[in-house]
Amino acid sequence: MSAVRADKLYKVFGRRASDAIPLLEQGRDAQDVRKLGVTPAVIDASFHVEEGEIFVVMGLSGSGKSTLIRMLNGLLTPTSGRVYLGEVELNGLSAKRMRTVRQEKISMVFQHFALLPHRTVLENAAYALEIRQLPKGERVDRAREALGMVGLEGWEDHLPTQLSGGMRQRVGLARALAAGTDILLMDEAFSALDPLIRREMQDQLLELQSRLGKTIVFITHDLNEAMRIGDRIAMMRDGRIVQIGTSEEILQDPANDYVAQFVQDVDRSRVLTASAVMEKPVALVRAQSGPRQALRVMRENQVGAAFVVDRERRLVGAVRDGAVAEATRQGRESLNGLVSADDAVTVGPDVLVADLLTYSAEAAVPLAVVDDERRLLGVIPRVTLLAALGNGHHLEPATADDTTSSSRQESPDGAKGHESAHRQESLDDTQSETDNAGTEEVTP
Repeated sequence: MSAVRADKLYKVFGRRASDAIPLLEQGRDAQDVRKLGVTPAVIDASFHVEEGEIFVVMGLSGSGKSTLIRMLNGLLTPTSGRVYLGEVELNGLSAKRMRTVRQEKISMVFQHFALLPHRTVLENAAYALEIRQLPKGERVDRAREALGMVGLEGWEDHLPTQLSGGMRQRVGLARALAAGTDILLMDEAFSALDPLIRREMQDQLLELQSRLGKTIVFITHDLNEAMRIGDRIAMMRDGRIVQIGTSEEILQDPANDYVAQFVQDVDRSRVLTASAVMEKPVALVRAQSGPRQALRVMRENQVGAAFVVDRERRLVGAVRDGAVAEATRQGRESLNGLVSADDAVTVGPDVLVADLLTYSAEAAVPLAVVDDERRLLGVIPRVTLLAALGNGHHLEPATADDTTSSSRQESPDGAKGHESAHRQESLDDTQSETDNAGTEEVTP
């Protein structure tokens, strides 16, 4: 069951709003419908928000995002369509029942703080609980706890005028947290803050979310903010949702030219993660294999190193061509002593591309992307990382052929040209002596 669900929402302002809905359903442009003397603000918006998700609604001024969020908490009644909070449908609720639903299920954080200037920080944080007529002791305890969560412990007795903009917004956030609702609606909550303070508030929100797991609908016009904090993003234009997806999905597969233009200047290195740019590993051998098998795998894939995994595909390390060739000449039948764990630099799938540069600089072979149990998920050759860092590049998922091709271009230490050619000649010479040996490869 979704925490929030919108089903074909329309909001049209004007006396002939009901006449405009059939036209909009037929796909008529909002500009044409305005001839009826109405203003379409939200058109055919459908989405769901899962429990514990940060769902960001992104759009420029006038796109309909603030109207949309006001339908989610019942401040505006849809012209057509339905809104659900869990199993509760907001349409048709009495005013009394609507107030109860808001108090128990939804908290709001506003752009301009909405603090009561004559009340202290503590009293503002407890205000929603006061409206619900909770005992004073409980109100104070919950408000103090919420203020501590947002870093305002010790400021309880100050007035809002004595606080900076960032601190006042923290009070607004504490008020929402103290209310104890599962759903937070945040309408341009950080937009009035300076860039540095805004980033601090974003960090604070993400830290609180990791602890509390609230369901958050966050409205913003800042694309970088949307991509930094959102689990999923709904892009709006002229009242319509034009695309819903993760940051990576929107960056790599924009739904139309509008979205593509919107994201063209985004710093992809701060959005894309290792899992988005990794390639399918092709040069793999099992730990039980011998030097001859490892040499065959490297020769077939024209690479200077291979990753070694166990039977559960957990990464053991990497073997280099020179060591394997020498072991083959010596007639050794085991990889013992040849596998280097240090050569296989590992990263998690959620590491940002920008942070991969440091790891790549230290790596003699492509980066290995592993999960929490050290299972090999993919690899990132240096050439792939550089392509991902190129702003504006559209990254396609790698095929096996693509991966082999990129691996052929990159030697273990990133060198190319003559050095790779000499290495391949050495491998060919050594392999010619062992072509009859059996091969045990790992299916990529």
